[in-house]
Amino acid sequence: MQDYKIKQKDIDLLKDQGMAETDLEHSLQVAEKSLEIARRVSADVDMELVGRGALFHDLGKTVTHEIRHGLIGAEKGAKLGLPSEVNRVMEKHIRGGLTETEAVALGLPVKDYTLHRLEERIIIYADRLVDIIHDGLVTIRDEAEVEIRFKDILKENIQYGKNAITTKRYVGYHDEIQGLMAK
Repeated sequence: MQDYKIKQKDIDLLKDQGMAETDLEHSLQVAEKSLEIARRVSADVDMELVGRGALFHDLGKTVTHEIRHGLIGAEKGAKLGLPSEVNRVMEKHIRGGLTETEAVALGLPVKDYTLHRLEERIIIYADRLVDIIHDGLVTIRDEAEVEIRFKDILKENIQYGKNAITTKRYVGYHDEIQGLMAK
């Protein structure tokens, strides 16, 4: 597993696309948290995909903060020449990877948005952790506590899980990733 460091040219690309400072800060936090988690798992992980996928996951928020920002980000990423794997992260990150049925219910194109790669699941998990750490809605002593209390935090704060189906999905990612971490 080759390590990866966020590139300034990618940060500049997000700025050039008009990403708001708060969204850019969030994206950088998710990228750093994703890379930190990926370094701790005992699996072969594409670190560049983790870093770049996490950094660009909210590219579509340069246009809208609505549910379609994932699709819009993937379209923008393709036009910018980003790798297809990174574009798929943007497209599929909404609510942690939707089934076709969920996508239809949310007014998205009929498609399977489920996360098939560990790298994608690491990014989604890190996105949830970053929101909990930085939103200020949950009192925590340090970042490690969020991983320990993750399931309880999701159960007590529905805004992080959105609904029962999505919460269950996030808990599954948490269990999988924590199970891959060297103890």
